[in-house]
Amino acid sequence: MHTVERLDYLLAVARQLGYQIRREWLDGQGGGCCEFANQRWIFLDLALSVPEQLELLTEVLREQPAVHRLDLPDSVRKQLMQRAAA
Repeated sequence: MHTVERLDYLLAVARQLGYQIRREWLDGQGGGCCEFANQRWIFLDLALSVPEQLELLTEVLREQPAVHRLDLPDSVRKQLMQRAAA
């Protein structure tokens, strides 16, 4: 799976887990996740490269216990289990 395809796939997984997605220009601030009005949100900064957006999204999803119960391709499951390099 290529980087853009993986990003799209993980965005679909995030929606499946109940997240709302906002993709906006945040001037390189990165984005992240938050909850307000009983709704979970993921903000992705369009100023970031696709690999950077993918890493941010991966970090958010790997912290969600429910993601590990989903039927995911092995490559995606492996990505979610790996910690980012320091």
